[in-house]
Amino acid sequence: MKTLYGIQYLRAFAALAVVVFHAAERTGEHFAIGAAGVDVFFVISGFIMWVISDRRPMTPQGFLLDRIRRIAPSYWLVTGVMIAGAVVGLFPNLKLTGAHILASLLFIPAPSPSTGDIWPVLVQGWTLNFEMFFYVLFAGALFLPRRWRLLYLTAIFGGFFLIGLLFEPASPVLKTFTRPIILEFLGGVFIAELWIKRWIAGTSLGLACVGASLSGFATIFLIGADFDETICGPLAMALVYGMVSLETDGSIGRVPLLTYLGDASYSIYLWHTLAISVIVKAAGMIGLSTTSTIALAAVGGTVLGAAAYELVEKPLRKVLSSDLFKQNVVERRPS
Repeated sequence: MKTLYGIQYLRAFAALAVVVFHAAERTGEHFAIGAAGVDVFFVISGFIMWVISDRRPMTPQGFLLDRIRRIAPSYWLVTGVMIAGAVVGLFPNLKLTGAHILASLLFIPAPSPSTGDIWPVLVQGWTLNFEMFFYVLFAGALFLPRRWRLLYLTAIFGGFFLIGLLFEPASPVLKTFTRPIILEFLGGVFIAELWIKRWIAGTSLGLACVGASLSGFATIFLIGADFDETICGPLAMALVYGMVSLETDGSIGRVPLLTYLGDASYSIYLWHTLAISVIVKAAGMIGLSTTSTIALAAVGGTVLGAAAYELVEKPLRKVLSSDLFKQNVVERRPS
């Protein structure tokens, strides 16, 4: 599939928004609009998976293995860094239990012994629990003929949403996976289907969708309302739909820096909080102003993420996608 620069730019901006959100949060300030980056990520994820599955035939098992190779190794590494830091006392507020560590590594929602919230060891990893949930359900769709997949995904995601709406489950797993936010993946799938069939708006309506989405996010921020997924989800869908419409119409060109940041967005998302924690502590010791601290922390988090992309994610992906690695996995697989 050719690069969709609009999607890459959205990935870049979503990652940077989350970085600034956490940088502000660590200094006691608020940049709540940054949290909406997660909603954009989820819609993009649904869009990309649907387009890839349409363009490239794949088995359910192959799809899941590909997603695990893409997501898990870097996440496990950062989680290991967090665990090691907690053991040596770098993160005094981080409490560890074997059960919580195992749940974190397996993408199973579980209460954190540190706060009681349903968070993994690496807090931002909560979104990866949703991603893996989506991948498992999406793999189920690949067992079906193409014409039935959209109906299956609509029914299964709608079913989980209705369970949460009607029964309000208390278990961490069901409480997590029945939240309305799961519908953002489905929204991305529907946008992808519209894009594949070329049922896409022109430049004017595309710009209107992007403008309405950004105005909606800004309004929520300015009036101090909560960034609820029932509001942010539709706004994120409008943003993605508008961007792919503009791209289809030839209105989006390549911007190298944003394209690169889009490529590195996953590593930026995983690693940025480590740099932010160090920078905020150091800034407090030297009396740096809050604004300067946020800016420096955001830049530091982005730089660390980009470095991790080059030094960790890309080499890991190269090794895990090599024919030799795949051959060894097959050879060692029990018959």
